[in-house]
Amino acid sequence: MANYDLKNEVSDKYSLRGRVFQKLREDILSGKYKEHEELKEAAIGEELGVSRTPVREAFRQLELEGLIQIVPNRGAYVTGITAKDVKDISVKELSDLADINRGTFYLHYSDVYDMLAQLEDELFLEFHGIIDRTLKPDTPVHASRATLLEIFSFLERHRAVVRAMIGPHGDLAFVNRLKNLVKERLDSIFTARQADSDGCYMESFAVSGCTGVIETWLSQPDAPSPEAMADVCTRILERGLGMD
Repeated sequence: MANYDLKNEVSDKYSLRGRVFQKLREDILSGKYKEHEELKEAAIGEELGVSRTPVREAFRQLELEGLIQIVPNRGAYVTGITAKDVKDISVKELSDLADINRGTFYLHYSDVYDMLAQLEDELFLEFHGIIDRTLKPDTPVHASRATLLEIFSFLERHRAVVRAMIGPHGDLAFVNRLKNLVKERLDSIFTARQADSDGCYMESFAVSGCTGVIETWLSQPDAPSPEAMADVCTRILERGLGMD
């Protein structure tokens, strides 16, 4: 594949440094460069058809935006949008994260908070649909592998948005809403155990465990596939919680 020559791009809006910055910024937000991945000046300069100087200058600007971290004597590493508080995400960053253009943003949303709220509602509507379709609330058994596979496939489709919302700089309301949904579904699982004084603690442990597994999986740079995670969680539920 031929290298992308940034110098041949017709644009007077940005300096060469500015165009390099915009290109790298878009690549980070689109997921081309993964979290914790090292950005190498020479390789990027060669790819974009520029010298190392504008790349180095673009790195400084990316660091100011919180998208990369420059470690002295080591290099530049992607931190990504998950290193920023959700409330500090710009319209441009959120639009890139949700894969829409800015025109669509202003057509459908009043501001960043409105878009976040609507994205959250859409995610939970789809999540509820998966649970309602594959796991009956009145069935006192652990989640089937088919349910877990659908859940992790859903999370994979929306990985960028969910990771930003559930991560350490995310939206606590989103995390609590997710926990409440998991708790609601686990209530039926633990119904038969409610006479046991330990029932409420087991449920709390399971809720935190489920959301913790999701957060850990989303944060991994080379995360296992949804199929592999469905197998992992099935084994945990069957063996770890004694729900044979």
